[in-house]
Amino acid sequence: MKASRNVVPGQSRRRFLQSTSRGLLESGLCAGVIASMANACRADSPTEHDERADHTHSAMKIQTPEIALNTSTIRGHGLAVDQQIRVTADAGFDAIEPWIRDLRAYVDGGGKIRDLRQQLDDSGIRVAGAIGFARWIVNEPAERQAGIDEARRDMELVRELGGTMMAAPPIGAHNENALRQNGPIELPIIAERYRTLLQLGEEVGVTPLLELWGFSPTLSRLGELAYVATAAEHPSAAVLPDFYHIYKGGNDLQSLAMIEASRMPLFHINDYPNEPPIETIADKDRVFPGDGVCPLVDTIAMLLRNGFSGTFSLELFNPEYWKRPVSEVTREGYRKSKLVIDAAVAKATVGSQS
Repeated sequence: MKASRNVVPGQSRRRFLQSTSRGLLESGLCAGVIASMANACRADSPTEHDERADHTHSAMKIQTPEIALNTSTIRGHGLAVDQQIRVTADAGFDAIEPWIRDLRAYVDGGGKIRDLRQQLDDSGIRVAGAIGFARWIVNEPAERQAGIDEARRDMELVRELGGTMMAAPPIGAHNENALRQNGPIELPIIAERYRTLLQLGEEVGVTPLLELWGFSPTLSRLGELAYVATAAEHPSAAVLPDFYHIYKGGNDLQSLAMIEASRMPLFHINDYPNEPPIETIADKDRVFPGDGVCPLVDTIAMLLRNGFSGTFSLELFNPEYWKRPVSEVTREGYRKSKLVIDAAVAKATVGSQS
């Protein structure tokens, strides 16, 4: 049975609203929502309103987002990072999202990060982000400090590679066993710990993105993600959603409209089938965009109309794909991602001109 959701501890309604509002305003996470509410309350004349709307529509241009490859998609092929970069570039991707452990293995094997950076430059692709598993969130102080130290090393590696962002998932608070060992963690406490991680990232030059994990009893809901990011009260706070995890966590995709677009600089793209059901569906069941039942085109179009200009990173863990030649997988992954995104751009463009 899934653990109960984290809840805000008892406090007065006024104190909660004041602290939440301060976080919203300072982080800007929900700035789009606040601005929309303010506009709706203005008593402009119909003529002024129509002129402003016409100007907005004429000035609005929907940009096609870049597409990255999260190397989990080809993890089963057992490639070193330099080979991952090669197949990513050959398939047409704009960027790559490597795993920290692969970068470590490359360095431990005698490789130089500066050589990888040169390869990226020569290939014309950039680093969209990176996937690490530092335990920054846990309750035990010594373990959490070790996690912060690991996060610093990870960030320094990403910066050396030329990246500026890194995933920050709730590792250590992500399953029942972890909660039994560490105990539940209330959302305001998570926000404090995320702020510490953000301050570290500010020092190093790499922003940790608060990652949604739909299977986790902690940070599986978009509302939890938004609360922690706003309550952290740090100007660099940002989130990393994922279509599969949004579904797995029982979220409504329309809730994405409540998160300010600039606070989603990276978004994991994938799809999922009807079966297995939500209770048992797992990472391995993810499929290429457009091959499942997720309303990707409509949802991405909504994100684009709301100002999304981040990167979509293809993240799959499907072992069936690992049985195929890696070049087939990367090329099909890029092609199907681009088809979905192009359709969303077309839909968003029509909507912005109507």
